[in-house]
Amino acid sequence: MSKITLDRILQSQGFGTRKRCRELINNGDVSIAGITITDSLIGIETEKLEFEVDDECHRFRNRIYIAINKPANYECSRRPSHHPSLLTMLPEQFIRRDVQPVGRLDVDTTGLMLLSDDGAFIHAQSSPKRHVPKVYVASVAEPVTANLVEVLLGGVKLHDEPEKLAAIRCNKIDRHQIEIVVEQGKYHQVKRMLAAAGNHCTALRRSQIGLLTLDELSLAPGEWCHLNDAQLELLKAK
Repeated sequence: MSKITLDRILQSQGFGTRKRCRELINNGDVSIAGITITDSLIGIETEKLEFEVDDECHRFRNRIYIAINKPANYECSRRPSHHPSLLTMLPEQFIRRDVQPVGRLDVDTTGLMLLSDDGAFIHAQSSPKRHVPKVYVASVAEPVTANLVEVLLGGVKLHDEPEKLAAIRCNKIDRHQIEIVVEQGKYHQVKRMLAAAGNHCTALRRSQIGLLTLDELSLAPGEWCHLNDAQLELLKAK
């Protein structure tokens, strides 16, 4: 396996320009296996590489795949308008790597959100052609009835949409909560579908994407984690 110089490794991981990475190394701020490295041009194999910068441990990753439990009042945008960006909850080196949200959740919608610096992954997860199911738990103002479930499963007509949009699955959780599974990811889709069906969404949380569930990840609001290979495979499942 070919080796990469340490300064280029740090640069690829989002620790700044190559000049800045050399400064970190020259200042003795970088170590591998407990040994301080001061030669920025030393060749290092990246497979399973772990290193420390300012005594904080990092693992070399060609690409970043992240799940976060999005809290309310954060925008899923690199250039937010009225609320903080979800990206402010991540380490700064991820921002330098151009990590981006996969799709969007409304500012007041909470729950499972994916982020990555892998353009192909972002496209695959966002593309309507992939038909990735997403599970939402909605709190509603009026009681959940059998008729509401039936209407959502049968499809409702939304303004500016050429065809009816229907839930793939829909289950009553309790008197004022309903689980809705959709594929399309249209603007405010779940809220608009509930409104078109004669109810009003008062709170919305995404609990699952593909077969990856927020419960499995055990993330508190605002917490994030790297996804492992098995978890990434769950995102491909129907």
